[in-house]
Amino acid sequence: MSIQELRVVTETDEICRIGGDPMPGAVEKVFDRLDRYGRQFIALSPFLCMGSTDAQGSADVSPRGDAPGFVAVLDDRTLLIPERPGNRRFDTMKNLMRNPAVGIIFFVPGINETLRLNGHAKVVDDAALLAGLAFGGHVPKLGITVTIHEVFFHCARALLRSKLWESSARIDRADFPTMGEIVKAQLQLREDEKAIETNIQASYSTELYSNS
Repeated sequence: MSIQELRVVTETDEICRIGGDPMPGAVEKVFDRLDRYGRQFIALSPFLCMGSTDAQGSADVSPRGDAPGFVAVLDDRTLLIPERPGNRRFDTMKNLMRNPAVGIIFFVPGINETLRLNGHAKVVDDAALLAGLAFGGHVPKLGITVTIHEVFFHCARALLRSKLWESSARIDRADFPTMGEIVKAQLQLREDEKAIETNIQASYSTELYSNS
């Protein structure tokens, strides 16, 4: 079957007809601000994924991680997320300049439930505000504030099915190419893949928090 022959669902009512109506609790559990459980989950979370879109609707999801508590809760409806050094593409921030809507999922290792949050975000360079998120003596140059519109806990089914936190589900690292191999092939480089991999791993260890 070609992709042109696929039956496409185009009406929201049809989604519910096929998949079923939402459970009452799934609707009632959505709030417009953090309670103590949401605050505690964010304080324990070392990792999140943030979804954004540009003015044309092109979507992007960015992973962000650091020590637990790296996201600051400014009040019950406002978060501050530091921009740690990375590839300097700034995809999320550029999207926010055109469309402030964001969706975020927080993860806590060992807990199969996740915390989902939707809201509007702004890029900030307030040094006084960001000073509280310094790590290793380095104050982030930029951050993202998020005003919460919806926040709720998501059930554990996806993580249970994926066995995400189970050691038995981990693959042997040798079963997937190194980034050195991937970069060499994708960019058609002549440099030895082991040398490329060495440089990549060195950058991970030396540029985690540096603002240079």
